[in-house]
Amino acid sequence: MNRWGEKRYHSMDYDLKELYGEKVYKITLNGGMTCPNRDGKVGHGGCIFCSAAGSGDFAGSATCSITKQLAMGKENLTKKRPVHSYIAYFQAFTNTYAPVEYLRQIYMEAIQDPDVQILSIATRPDCLPDDVLQLLEEINQIKPVWVELGLQTIHPQTATYIRRGYPLEVFEEAVNNLRKRNISVITHTILGLPGENEDMMLETIDYLNKMDIQGIKLQLLHILKGTDLALDYEKQPFWSPTMEEYISLLGKCIASLRPDITIHRLTGDGPKELLIAPLWTSQKRTVLNTLHRYLKEQDIWQGKEYHV
Repeated sequence: MNRWGEKRYHSMDYDLKELYGEKVYKITLNGGMTCPNRDGKVGHGGCIFCSAAGSGDFAGSATCSITKQLAMGKENLTKKRPVHSYIAYFQAFTNTYAPVEYLRQIYMEAIQDPDVQILSIATRPDCLPDDVLQLLEEINQIKPVWVELGLQTIHPQTATYIRRGYPLEVFEEAVNNLRKRNISVITHTILGLPGENEDMMLETIDYLNKMDIQGIKLQLLHILKGTDLALDYEKQPFWSPTMEEYISLLGKCIASLRPDITIHRLTGDGPKELLIAPLWTSQKRTVLNTLHRYLKEQDIWQGKEYHV
């Protein structure tokens, strides 16, 4: 078994401490963009699970400059602990969906902060045209760039239901284009999507094991007020796992996952005022402590069941 600090999986925290000698904290930013799945280019209403804030419920305000958002984020973090290093994380909506001149302005503003070590950008695989890829390659020569691609699932029927708006080949092309430029790729997946069983979720993991990705987020589906998913849930409630069921599922995903892939997330922070289910996810520390205990008791580690 590999030892990633004292954890049984390859965590982002472990990687960053190895690289920078200290914990590195994310500051979530809002670049004031929208999404082609909202403005009509691909669809309207966004993905079925996406909140009105475009999954950026904890991001800064788009009315503030990037510099101001970073300053506010630092102030909030340093109130609780001594912090010296940050990731500038563009989270809200689709963060490459704008003219490249504007993207250059906000990305450069972020990385010019001397405390920012990494630029992290959440986007859709169908929003990476050549000029944006060229810009990301350029910035990657200055400071590391991570691109987080929202895949969620490999299964076409589920992708249609959640209104993802692009086929799997588009994701594959985006990964290839980013890796040609030596840009790190993080893949966002959702566990517990309606209609998917455990085998289907593990098939998504197996698929990603074969892709040239460097990181993964394993996100449990949150049912949030104001989303079309919430309307479906109210009409006909679908399965939402208990904490014990989710931890068992996570154990199988971790055991199946290629050991060099860095895990960036194992649970999620749904806004308490919006969260309909599962309510136990608001107890993040309890969930993680229970997971770590479960992995140890079951003698599970990342890659245990992975076979080339």
